Amino acid sequence: MTSKQKHLLSMQELSVERITEILTTAESFKEVSGREIKKVPALRGKTVVNLFYEPSTRTRTSFELAAKRLSADVVNIAPGSSSATKGESLIDTARNIEAMKTDILVVRHSMAGAPALLARRLSCSVINAGDGSHEHPTQALLDLYTIKEKKGRIDGLTVVIAGDLLHSRVARSNLYGLVAMGAKVRLAGPGTMLPPLMGTWIDAAPGQVERFTDLDKAIDGADVIMMLRLQTERQSGSFFPSVKEYARLYGLNGERVAKANPDVLIMHPGPINRGVEIAPEVADGLSSVILEQVTNGVAIRMAVLYLLSGGAST
Repeated sequence: MTSKQKHLLSMQELSVERITEILTTAESFKEVSGREIKKVPALRGKTVVNLFYEPSTRTRTSFELAAKRLSADVVNIAPGSSSATKGESLIDTARNIEAMKTDILVVRHSMAGAPALLARRLSCSVINAGDGSHEHPTQALLDLYTIKEKKGRIDGLTVVIAGDLLHSRVARSNLYGLVAMGAKVRLAGPGTMLPPLMGTWIDAAPGQVERFTDLDKAIDGADVIMMLRLQTERQSGSFFPSVKEYARLYGLNGERVAKANPDVLIMHPGPINRGVEIAPEVADGLSSVILEQVTNGVAIRMAVLYLLSGGAST
């Protein structure tokens, strides 16, 4: 991401060079969070507004901490405490926020394309913090950072993304990012939750993406396993017989982890449904880097905020 790039809306729009720039910048910012005084003046005088129309713990808090550690002024807005309850449209809400001289607007919305819509209407920078089942670019970036930090590379690794792929914005963004960075991706889940290959961009990378309905086969020899939560809030029908049946066939337990490579990484974007898509002993096991993903999320979002504000890669 160069200083000329104004928004972050999708992983699909990022080149390998820009992804690498973000990861490199995040590496320098991660050190800040380990200091006694966790703050640098990089965004002093800037204003960041978090506009979240969906519930969030990790992402909203991570963006808030990232902005504050860069010395920006931060405002958090939820629809329940805004004029949206009075019928104000998303565009009008965003325009009013921008009129208060906001520099960066971080948006989470249930409608796919909402951040892109605002980016076309606003002069401030817009960051997509998750839009429906479409994308969640900063989650993918922190996942890429965690994999590279632990494995030393992304290129050539075999990464399994398993679970409710059909409704997962995390899966889509990770798929774009991992393929761009040279990983081999295995998509695993029930046939009803396995979407077709996600667009011509992925089709242009033959041999890098495979689909499996058998989780055990997908895990065999994997370097990274990324489990996904059941997106029940986005499901409009019945995609599996029962949660118990789903956990039996697609839950990650110790026996299944043993089929992967000995140094496999276990990842999850959260929130975790323990005993459904992942067993507690796996989520808390030595192979798990789930909490490290959360830690790295702050560094990645610091990097994104800094670069969108015109900062140079460090």
